[in-house]
Amino acid sequence: MAGITDFDALRRAMAENSEEPEGPARNARAEQLLAEAEKLDIPLAVIEALGHQLKVYNYSSEKDKMFVPFARLLRMWDERPEDFDEYEVHSLHWVFKWMSSGMLGQPHVPLASIEKWLGEMEHRYRLAGHSERAVRSAEFSVASHVGDLARAERAYAAWLAADRDTMADCHACELHSQGEWQVQREQDAEALALWEPVLEGEFTCAHEPHTVLASSLAPLLRLGRADEARAHHLRGFRLVRPMESMRGAYADHVEFCALSGNEARGLELLAERPAYFTDSGNPRSGLDFLSVVTLLMDRLTELGLGDQRVPGPAGRTWTARELAAHARVETLSLAARFDERNGTTHIGDRARARMDQRPLVERLPLGVRSAGRPAAAPVTTPVSEPAPEKDLSELLTEARRLSDTLQPHAVEAWLAVSRAAEGVELSARDRAEIADHQAMDRGPEGIALFERAAQLFAESGDPGEAWAARARGAYVRALTGEIDEALAAITEPYDGVLALYAEDGTGVRQTAAVLMSRARILMRRVHGESPDHTPDSEDLTAAEAAVREVLALVEGQPLPGDVADVRLAARGAEGQAMLAELAVRGGDLETAVGLFAKASTAFVVAGLPWFAVEYEARLAGLAHHLGDVTEAERALRAALEHGGPYLEAPGRAQLHLQLAEVLGGRGRSEEAAEHALEAAHWSDEAGEGPTLGAWARHQLGGFLLRQGRWAEAAEVLESALPDLNAETHGDGAIVQTQWWLGDCLSELGEHRAAAERRLQAAEIARTWPEQNDHATLAHLAAESLGHAELPAEADQAYERAGDLWRSLGNVHGLVRSLRARAWLALRSDRGLDRARELMAGAIEECEAALLVTDDQEARQRLTGELGHTHRQFGELLARSVAEEAEDTAIQAAFEDALTQTAESVTVFAALGEGAVHTRTGAELAAGWLEADLSRPADAAARARGVLKAYEGADDGDETVRARRAEAEQLLQLMEEQTEK
Repeated sequence: MAGITDFDALRRAMAENSEEPEGPARNARAEQLLAEAEKLDIPLAVIEALGHQLKVYNYSSEKDKMFVPFARLLRMWDERPEDFDEYEVHSLHWVFKWMSSGMLGQPHVPLASIEKWLGEMEHRYRLAGHSERAVRSAEFSVASHVGDLARAERAYAAWLAADRDTMADCHACELHSQGEWQVQREQDAEALALWEPVLEGEFTCAHEPHTVLASSLAPLLRLGRADEARAHHLRGFRLVRPMESMRGAYADHVEFCALSGNEARGLELLAERPAYFTDSGNPRSGLDFLSVVTLLMDRLTELGLGDQRVPGPAGRTWTARELAAHARVETLSLAARFDERNGTTHIGDRARARMDQRPLVERLPLGVRSAGRPAAAPVTTPVSEPAPEKDLSELLTEARRLSDTLQPHAVEAWLAVSRAAEGVELSARDRAEIADHQAMDRGPEGIALFERAAQLFAESGDPGEAWAARARGAYVRALTGEIDEALAAITEPYDGVLALYAEDGTGVRQTAAVLMSRARILMRRVHGESPDHTPDSEDLTAAEAAVREVLALVEGQPLPGDVADVRLAARGAEGQAMLAELAVRGGDLETAVGLFAKASTAFVVAGLPWFAVEYEARLAGLAHHLGDVTEAERALRAALEHGGPYLEAPGRAQLHLQLAEVLGGRGRSEEAAEHALEAAHWSDEAGEGPTLGAWARHQLGGFLLRQGRWAEAAEVLESALPDLNAETHGDGAIVQTQWWLGDCLSELGEHRAAAERRLQAAEIARTWPEQNDHATLAHLAAESLGHAELPAEADQAYERAGDLWRSLGNVHGLVRSLRARAWLALRSDRGLDRARELMAGAIEECEAALLVTDDQEARQRLTGELGHTHRQFGELLARSVAEEAEDTAIQAAFEDALTQTAESVTVFAALGEGAVHTRTGAELAAGWLEADLSRPADAAARARGVLKAYEGADDGDETVRARRAEAEQLLQLMEEQTEK
């Protein structure tokens, strides 16, 4: 504050304050600056300080404070208009519009006062010679706010019919308001069509496309355009998050979360802005915010989460149910104040409709990190007629059908049988089957039950099934790691069933069950699951013999036509998969691929596609390893298709992620992003968000970046970083994520943040044996620091990068870092001398490398680098003198610049036709310097040289057209000078 002793210092202070984040701190500073302005005794200083104060109030939570400075400004204008310069006159009339909208948002301001103000605005605009466009726009806002639809339609038409002038809102803001009107009229598609130029970046301003992105969310969901809604949320929330004044747009994002099954993210958004619950400076945006808080809390309560702790107004803790009630009361109270002022029920009706919306999407994956929807007691849905309970006989029939055909829900069906059979006298066969399936469900704890089942099967007269039950018990023992014990246990069932089968005492199905159990045990031995045994070739031979014994038994059996055939087909398919595993163990991957494909096909033909999932996934991994990405892609798609609704969340996540990586490797980043998104979603559902989910988000961010979707990619990558760690994902993943994020932030113009990310990545890469990534990241960080107007830090980073490039023998990186430092030096205290020194150093590095390089391709590249360095040296020298410098200084600088530029022409010429564009560009730059040095003949000669270089060249080449046009312009100017 002590530095504000004159008008210029005041202006600088106001400019600096304008760049500060919106909020009370910036407002307080504006108030201090007004007090300082009043001490200067300069009317225009006070006028500008009042305008600054009004602006920061308007873009803050203290919007209600702006009426006082405006009233003072208007009084000063009426009393002494000569104190206002042209800009302040324009600003005064411009903020009339802010007053109109600001009064609408304050329910204590009477409607009659607003109408009077509208008339005052119209009168003053007419006196100033302005169009009616802004006035009719303001009238439309009043009419639509109170619900006078007829007047709103008339004002809307008059608004669009009036001429645009300097008082009209920018195109972006006008289109936003026009689209909002279409939404209010339930014309969502028309609204989005109006907003398209803003969404595409054709029209922008300080607050657009921020609000249009937010406003588009619910219409897009209603139209079924969920993918666009997701993208608009990720892109738009980044813009809205740091801007305190955008509570209404922030509310749109919370609403989107409530309508799209992203309640957990909605809670995260509320937690980020606790002040939004109580900020009172803009009641209209408060109404919007509290209405969507109600919507979100009601949704949580409906999901059975009413007792969950949630963010809310400060001073106490809140559950979802409590906050829902509180927010509804506050919303309706605010709405009633507006309706009382307006004399209608329009605001209350709209608030109730907004609070009572139903979800538009059950669950829309966003790709960003989320805790996921918490588990809760299921909400029972009443049914008109409860399904009649089945008797035990029906349950047994259904369970047998499901298990005989290997259906996914067979286990549950047998559990129902077991419950229904309690206390009921059953046959030995029934009791055997129940015990057998109970044993299967219990895993290692069910081994004794398999013995009981075997006894009951024998008692029922089915000795083959008895041997099969004992064999199943032996296999379960192998699952616990007791391979030797399992092999011992399988010996008697194996010998027994073969003897029985030879005597026609049992069927193929029971025999195959025993043989398959034995094969499975031997396969586990091959896989090294016996703690005291190392697999050897004998194990491979034994396992293969056991598998082929199964296949010999089941092959040639009838195709699926009855229940037994399905099981036999499944045995054959599993046998092929076992042979594939053995081929992998033997190193014959091509054979393994064919066998896995055969197994998968067999399961599908048998009507058991869900069993094919595992083998298609294995096949995909092998195919990818062998370089057959087409087959890998096919297999992964097949696995997802075959799994259908039976695929568990972890498996679904893995398959989507693998497919994303395959598609990404084939350059199909858009489709890859879709599968990475699904992988992130299913990882969260599986409770693997911090592990598999983080990797999926890492990949998703990279795929979005490849598509140039910078804001979406940044949101996803920032979401991935907290969960990425070196132990689980590797430090390479962390560096790549930071690197990508830095690229995104750079494209978004967030250069300081980009520099931070790149420096963090560089610090990790600093410890790696190979230092190329370290050097590249240091160089990129330097670029970001330069763009962030931090020249000293940028120079330091470029110097670090240069040292690394030198140590790596990378002359190109070193030269570019030196050139960048030269440009920075030109703007610093060290000035031109240091800049010359650095550029000269870059030239020396190129020339020195050329002296020791024999490789022709490397020489070509180095020669090009030398030419670019001379060219930049020339540009630097030409820009080193100010326009107001003495003629002799300008002349000397241009002479030196011409020398360097001419040298670049010579260097590029040595590269031949491949460098024609760079040569002609340098030639034209030299020509303009010749012109500035009053040498028209020389300049004209250079222009003719460029035209000659493009004789017969393709006119369809944009560079050719541009060079010819510039050369013709230069030639014409020089010929005119010569004639004079």
